[in-house]
Amino acid sequence: MIEVAMAKILIAEDELDIRNLITFTLRFAGHEIIAVANGAEAVEAAMGMADRGELPDLILMDVRMPRMTGYEACKRIKADPRLAHLPVVFLSAKGQESEVREGFDAGAIDYVVKPFAPDQLTSKVQELLKRL
Repeated sequence: MIEVAMAKILIAEDELDIRNLITFTLRFAGHEIIAVANGAEAVEAAMGMADRGELPDLILMDVRMPRMTGYEACKRIKADPRLAHLPVVFLSAKGQESEVREGFDAGAIDYVVKPFAPDQLTSKVQELLKRL
């Protein structure tokens, strides 16, 4: 069981203000945060962490990002046997059923629609970590 207050979370979000808000919110809640700006960097970070034996407990990923979408990044992460078990949650302003379904088809365990309040995000992360 993961110590909920001390999880290592990888965040991929291309909008700097949102990335900073998520980072601040989750660090304030006691989590260790690794923040990157796009899907390609998320894949690189996850693989680098696997090489060092320091896997994240949770990955929060925007859907629409430059260089590589969240969906594609999730598929690449899930294709690596060292990373396939990692829980991925999409954060997106796109909440249509087809978008959510595509997220789950890519391998996500949850899909959170933006905008959300910082306390909602903290609660959602705590809930997800308790399920792991």
